[in-house]
Amino acid sequence: ANDYVIKIRGVEVAKGEVMMGQFLAMNPGTATEKLEGKETTEPAFGLPAYWISESQKEKAELAGYTVVEPSAVIATHLMEVIKANADKILGRQDTQTLIENVKRNYPAVVEELIPNLLSVGQVQKVLQNLLRERIPIKDLVTILETLADYAQVTKDPEILTEYVRQALGSTITKLYQTEEGVIQALTLDPNIEQMIDEAVRQAKTKGGGFAIPPDAMRKIYNSISKKSEEVISKGLTPIIVCSPTVRMYFRKLIESVYPNIAVLSYGEIDPKIQIEPLGRVSLEDED
Repeated sequence: ANDYVIKIRGVEVAKGEVMMGQFLAMNPGTATEKLEGKETTEPAFGLPAYWISESQKEKAELAGYTVVEPSAVIATHLMEVIKANADKILGRQDTQTLIENVKRNYPAVVEELIPNLLSVGQVQKVLQNLLRERIPIKDLVTILETLADYAQVTKDPEILTEYVRQALGSTITKLYQTEEGVIQALTLDPNIEQMIDEAVRQAKTKGGGFAIPPDAMRKIYNSISKKSEEVISKGLTPIIVCSPTVRMYFRKLIESVYPNIAVLSYGEIDPKIQIEPLGRVSLEDED
């Protein structure tokens, strides 16, 4: 009776537990006092928490806990699941509807692009790529205009996505900049960038996908793990910045292990914004 499950197209993607009639007291990292209640983990962000009675609510808030009702727990979890799976939710018909909405006010943009240069399915793939990395697709006019500019050069959705990301530079910059107007991020060692460049060139020459030696990948993963933990301990979100030529490939290398780490390129960050280095992902860091 206390469990809930979230499914997408009939497949379970998340689940959780709520205690009706009680409150969830989450520790944002600053509360040190223990509470009387059932210990648990907040489902959306994995924060340590307690299920407490209403009589303990005031005490928990004074101790620094964030206290919410069960309905808010489910709503927050649902929203995070939608954000994390937006690319799977966006279907071909949804894409067609979005395009039709743009066409009402900007018919020239759509008519130039579809179907002469790209199909609805190809546009869908680009939008899914953006959503997979939590890039908003609200500025559809800019997205479609960029696709129209570059679809004459390539039909590859991955490469087209990179062009669109650069066109959405202001949006991406605002997503990740601090209140002080800087982007605090890890940088990528030039040796790793060179290794990826060479692997991509070899793959294009021989055909097939690119690959990095397993030992090098282990060192990269170790370095990311160590550096990202240092960043998280400071209360920051891990971001890795690299050159535009390798961003797409580096993201593919790490997304299965570190899906929530943002990978940005220098080409999609507003040049007026300062990048504050928090460390470097390199081949030298080992456990």
